Amino acid sequence: MRAFLFPGQGSQAVGMGAALAEASRAARDVFGEVDEALGQNLSRLMREGPDEELKLTENAQPAIMANSLAVFVALTKEGGVDLRKAANFVAGHSLGEYSALCAAGSFDLATTAKLLKLRGQAMQKAVPVGQGAMAALLGADLALAQKIADAAAQGEVCTVANDNDPSQVVISGHKAAIDRAIEIAKEMGAKRAIALPVSAPFHCPLMKPAAEAMQDALSYVVVDDPAVPVFANVTAQPESDPDTIRNLLVEQVTGMVRWRESIGNMFDAGVEEFVELGGKVLGPMVKRIAPDAKVTSVVSIEDVETLAKEIA
Repeated sequence: MRAFLFPGQGSQAVGMGAALAEASRAARDVFGEVDEALGQNLSRLMREGPDEELKLTENAQPAIMANSLAVFVALTKEGGVDLRKAANFVAGHSLGEYSALCAAGSFDLATTAKLLKLRGQAMQKAVPVGQGAMAALLGADLALAQKIADAAAQGEVCTVANDNDPSQVVISGHKAAIDRAIEIAKEMGAKRAIALPVSAPFHCPLMKPAAEAMQDALSYVVVDDPAVPVFANVTAQPESDPDTIRNLLVEQVTGMVRWRESIGNMFDAGVEEFVELGGKVLGPMVKRIAPDAKVTSVVSIEDVETLAKEIA
């Protein structure tokens, strides 16, 4: 069994997708369609930068999705890979869940791009810059991370945002509370605590205004049945019902990304191979969760051609 995985924020880099677009007409078409949907030359920003502009949440989210889908479309249209035959599940980390849903046919590409642009803008607006923060706790499992967050909160928001793998958990909340968590993390048993270079505190209750904006936006959007079940971030379970998917995408804005559980549950269900499309971020996490699983990263046209031969 195989699962296709789609990376989340932090995997953006200037130059992303440029070589693939040169080598693949299908990939070029994806970037062109996203540019048209957004009324923005996002592909040029991805190709040339500046980095600071690409890092902005409202640009990074659709850019990462466009890069993943360019790889996916090159694989399916030019590589002749049929998702239904090639994968049993799809899953994405945070914004990557939208990429997964687009790949599975629940959203079309233009709709996905617009939703992610709005999601990025809404998340940025939810908390004034400087008031929120996130930190990665290394050498900490979920239980320890929760204890550190609870001890640091002191009446402010400080909660687990991403349960990434057995040794990396990300916390999110008010900046002062996150600073306190970083100070006490080591003495409470974590190996290290690192402040993350993000512009907003994602996946915590402070994102409630963004969740409301997404609820409104998603209420106007048609969600089709996915071609294969999508493992949802907030349930760590396979979902196929369009109304459930819609509701879970709203919950996801403030809820914890249960990535460790999602991968573990897929592995327990018989998935032996995990293929990351458009990045090299999730693979190492997967290996720490399921060391016996095969992990493949597909970024370049050579990667696409190699995987297409293997699957065909």
